[in-house]
Amino acid sequence: MKSVLAVVFLLLASPALAVKPRAIVVFYADDLGYGDTSAYGQTKVPTPNLEKLAGEGCRFTDAHSATPICTPSRFSLLTGRYAFRRPGTRILDGDAKLVLPVEGDGEENATLPVLMKRAGYRTAAIGKWHLGLGAGEGPIEWNGEIKPSPREAGFDRSFVMAATADRVPCVFIEDGRVAGLDSSDPIEISYDRVPRKWPDEITARTNPELLKAWGRPSDRQHDKTIIDGISRIGHMRGGKAACWRDQDLSDRITAEAEKFIRDSAGRPIFLYFATNDIHVPRDPAPRFRGKSALGIRGDAAVQMDDALGRVRRALAENGYDDTLFIFTSDNGPKVSDGYEDGARDAWEGENPAAPFRGGKYTVYEGGTRVPMIVVWPGRVKPGTTSGALVSQTDFARSLAKIAGVDVPAGACGDSQELSSAILGESEKGRESLVEQPAWGAWGYRKGPWKLIDTAKPQLYRLDVDPAETENLAAAHPEKVGELRAELRAASAGAML
Repeated sequence: MKSVLAVVFLLLASPALAVKPRAIVVFYADDLGYGDTSAYGQTKVPTPNLEKLAGEGCRFTDAHSATPICTPSRFSLLTGRYAFRRPGTRILDGDAKLVLPVEGDGEENATLPVLMKRAGYRTAAIGKWHLGLGAGEGPIEWNGEIKPSPREAGFDRSFVMAATADRVPCVFIEDGRVAGLDSSDPIEISYDRVPRKWPDEITARTNPELLKAWGRPSDRQHDKTIIDGISRIGHMRGGKAACWRDQDLSDRITAEAEKFIRDSAGRPIFLYFATNDIHVPRDPAPRFRGKSALGIRGDAAVQMDDALGRVRRALAENGYDDTLFIFTSDNGPKVSDGYEDGARDAWEGENPAAPFRGGKYTVYEGGTRVPMIVVWPGRVKPGTTSGALVSQTDFARSLAKIAGVDVPAGACGDSQELSSAILGESEKGRESLVEQPAWGAWGYRKGPWKLIDTAKPQLYRLDVDPAETENLAAAHPEKVGELRAELRAASAGAML
């Protein structure tokens, strides 16, 4: 009898046969294009940890972020809803109010982290946030408790950047408070579009000699307060002890992820780890400089790969050997975006979205078709590739299914339960996909067809023309009409 019980215990404990994973990790890169890494064919940017991940799991070739820009993609991943259904989900400034629903907003607003908590997972958001903070009823209280914060949105633990590295405030928010803040040096933030907010403010215009060579702005948006030799979007004063050093940014958030994993050992965890790399401003740690053949932008991708390896090692060292690990990016690539950091010259002749057209801000395939690799030992077949059409919007229902928790009625309304496709067990993914633009024309996918809904519509057949070079709209007006009607029905009431 004892031997039978022992066998049953081993079967239940085996990672290969686990009912649900002990850890679920979403590793979210920033501005990383489909063709940016060696795991997807880039020969000049070595990413061995990402290659190893692909060898252990399933690499997707038709996975999409919800939009070609950051805030709405993050919103859609965490809510299972297209961002155009909620106003205020454009690219947010660092002092914007929280756009995620909070716990207590009603069952119909249950989010992915809330669902993971209900499934018994300890939840954490670490890295780039860019979803707003506070209730918007007044200025954010940077010098006290910031509420609501990721904690009210469903995360037990958080260590996040308020927005992006090129926006103030350049500090970390730890569980609702600025980490390392000296109370005698309070923070003040402004997004007034003036060259100089305060008489003593140091900006790219007043003191260009203080800028690092790769921290020089290329536009008037990024030329405000200088912090750590890089000018930013927005004005900031105070909080000097709390400000990050850009070269330490990746190491700092990765160390916090490692700590969360160590502190949680023995408990199920859901980790949403959102790296800043390879978003601007790019200032990788010295040990990564020159490690790629594509300049500072390529070096930032090498740094991102290092963070990936460290997070995976921490999981293995702390007993999470059956982790469901999802690697992907928030949108397509942008080579040069606000700074004269040499990336434009280094990437001359290279397509970081290869083999697709477009990139960040566009609804061509390069804007939302992103790398995605999924690993789950014993469940996802190693070294495989999937062409299933999947969206990050589908993570909410799919991960809820895997975790064994019900999605309340009305919640995650645009998310589809595609766990079989996401685990590489089925090539049947979505039938259609709305591609919300940064501005301008919308995109719509249905099977091999792609519509870009402009006054002069663009229609492409992606199975024979993945680079979207031949506009078939004039030859197939009936297909244009069909897809346009479906797109407008799906996006009805869009609140942008």
